[in-house]
Amino acid sequence: MARTILVVDDEQTLRETLAEALDADGFRVITAADGREALARFREHRPDLVVLDLMLPELSGIEVCRIIRQESGIPILMLTAKSSEVDKVVGLELGADDYVTKPFSLRELSARIRALLRRTEQAAGEGPASVAVGDLTVDLAGHRLLRDGEPVPLKPKVFELLAFLFRNPGQVFSLEQLLERVWGYDFAGETRTVDVHVHWLRSRIETDPAHPAFIHTVRGVGYVFRRPA
Repeated sequence: MARTILVVDDEQTLRETLAEALDADGFRVITAADGREALARFREHRPDLVVLDLMLPELSGIEVCRIIRQESGIPILMLTAKSSEVDKVVGLELGADDYVTKPFSLRELSARIRALLRRTEQAAGEGPASVAVGDLTVDLAGHRLLRDGEPVPLKPKVFELLAFLFRNPGQVFSLEQLLERVWGYDFAGETRTVDVHVHWLRSRIETDPAHPAFIHTVRGVGYVFRRPA
């Protein structure tokens, strides 16, 4: 069955060009011209991936990204004409999985879409639907963290970092590896992003974040998840 892609862009020519190219690549494509229409199409069709322009009428792409991420863990690929790293970071922090800056090649866009879909399939096939450690349960299928059965609020990327580390206990990952495996893009010079997310994660799961029991720092290398003895 063909994967469904929702393409959201207010530029009609670009929207139609993307739809035609993705259709030729074997995808089922639905489109939307503004933020409100995007949410309606998303809820109606439940696509496998969203290609989302950052600048939209009615409702911004950032707001659409935030709402979709609250309702679903599907991959979101942002399109942006802005050169500011701040705009990209905001979108990624809200849960977008990757971004392409306009102008871009159709070949690059298709490759990134396929890479995101492959990562989603791999994650779905990795291990159990949930992982329990002490009073914590990482609900991988439901995209939730629970403590004694009660939800613990986490930002989307913080949860994805937690899920990745929980799936790979005892394996040390560098900051660059975590950026590639969790964020899924080359964000050279911004490895501080990982440190900030680890700080947020520890504040939620550790009894004493200054002396972590779960997420350990490996000096000069990166981070590792270890189950407490």
